[in-house]
Amino acid sequence: MAMNKVVVAGGGVLGTQIGLICAYTGHDVTFWLRSESSIGRTQPKIDLYSKAMLDDLAAAKNLIGNPLGALLYPKGLITKWEGITAEQIDALIEQGKKNMTDNVHIELDMAKAVAGADIVIESMAEDPDAKIDVYEQMRNLLDEKTILVTNSSTLLPSMFAEYTGRPEKYLSLHFANTIWKNNTAEVMGHPGTDPEIYKQVVAFAGEINMVSLELHKEQPGYILNSMLVPFLSAAQALWANEVADPKTIDLTWRLATGAPKGPFEILDIVGLETAYNINQMKPGAQEEGNIYNKIGKLLKEKIDKGETGINKGKGFYEYNK
Repeated sequence: MAMNKVVVAGGGVLGTQIGLICAYTGHDVTFWLRSESSIGRTQPKIDLYSKAMLDDLAAAKNLIGNPLGALLYPKGLITKWEGITAEQIDALIEQGKKNMTDNVHIELDMAKAVAGADIVIESMAEDPDAKIDVYEQMRNLLDEKTILVTNSSTLLPSMFAEYTGRPEKYLSLHFANTIWKNNTAEVMGHPGTDPEIYKQVVAFAGEINMVSLELHKEQPGYILNSMLVPFLSAAQALWANEVADPKTIDLTWRLATGAPKGPFEILDIVGLETAYNINQMKPGAQEEGNIYNKIGKLLKEKIDKGETGINKGKGFYEYNK
């Protein structure tokens, strides 16, 4: 079953990107947002990421004929690199521009937003109470056919299944940041997920140009964050313990591994608010003197100054908007 009508609950960094990749691939997309002020925060992200996607498509023309092109092209935007021409990329740019304009809607009324939805992708903050509140508001508004997935980075679907009203049609679908380049979709059910629904979500990931990464059981952090979060936590601990400053820690990682970005550059992309929320769920985060407590305080200082990452022009580094 093709999933034509997609609803994204939330307009954060990843929620916006998820909605746009769905629109780019021809799906009708509605962002459900809580308030007028949410629109004021989400519309600039829609504009920012639409432009970034189209710019990366345009830049891909310069990779034609380059041996590294097959590694560097935006895989969520171009489905087949071999034999691609500049004219074909120009056509993708024009179609993408049209799709990301015509197929994107914003709705504050939840009932209107979810009516007729094939799939609802919840992409709210990593706050269990907030997610439960949304699910309980939504459960009696969803059509019988609607599949509900969460993009939660750290929380398990079994924590929320009972609140959704459709546990058999509920599971996790987790994306990486810069979704149009890092086109992974981790699919993770809970013990009550219907295997047929799981297969439909795997197929949907393919519809939006993602590579499905199927998990066989629940795992906090899925595959990617099970590796990434400890890495970022280790870097933040070095900073909080005053072992080295963020730029030196990043330089060490880049030089020693050949990685393109260090942990604090990654944190700027992820967003310091997300990093703070994840940190605050760690054991000891509320205990004075605990390393996670120190990390939380340092992140909160930056957040309070508006230094929340690349989207605000400043995090651990400064960026030209």
